[in-house]
Amino acid sequence: MAKPDKDAPRHTEIRNSKSLRDYFVDERFEAGIQLRGTEVKSIRGGKAQLSDAFGRFEKGEVWLHNLHIDPYAFGNQQNHEPRRVRKLLLHAHQIRKIAQALQAGGRALVPLRMYFKGALVKVELALATGKKLFDKREDLKKKSELDEARKAMKFRRG
Repeated sequence: MAKPDKDAPRHTEIRNSKSLRDYFVDERFEAGIQLRGTEVKSIRGGKAQLSDAFGRFEKGEVWLHNLHIDPYAFGNQQNHEPRRVRKLLLHAHQIRKIAQALQAGGRALVPLRMYFKGALVKVELALATGKKLFDKREDLKKKSELDEARKAMKFRRG
């Protein structure tokens, strides 16, 4: 068996932890994202944050707002702006589908995770519906019931 590589990147994936808590995820899309070189280097170092990010359909294109990518530590004066609006790269039929869903109302375009696919940075987006407070409480109740059931099964076996 091969040894694990010590130089392997630790932060190959950046997740939006709030998304599944706050939204019902309906449909998922994989999109490319238009970035600058210093942004890619910062993402490789795990210096990005998706928690406040959201997608918008504007002028026939899909844009990602509020994605925070820290400035690259070794960047020069041409370093990027941390919260600039970034273009998402999708197929035309996917853009049409997203546009129809967002214009109908009641749904949001939320990034779930950002990861590398080869040398390219990809963003997993979801068309989602917002949860109400009672939905969140219901999810917590189900989670605690599952935890209790697992503990009981573990106790029975041991």
